[in-house]
Amino acid sequence: MFHVSQLNDVPGAAHDADTRGHAHARFPRVPEPIELDSERLLGGQRELRIRHGNEIYRLRHTRNDKLILTK
Repeated sequence: MFHVSQLNDVPGAAHDADTRGHAHARFPRVPEPIELDSERLLGGQRELRIRHGNEIYRLRHTRNDKLILTK
């Protein structure tokens, strides 16, 4: 996190903060990541296959209650 007073250290940022009335104009908001419950994602199964492009990944729920993602 930074304080508005630190914008003076970023070239051009202080000017943008003054002219636009808010300091965050140069720093777009990053969306929060999606959070899913693993039980809902796995649907009661121990393994889920995920297609990513041309690859298949396996998400496994282990006996030790861990999740392992492998290619």
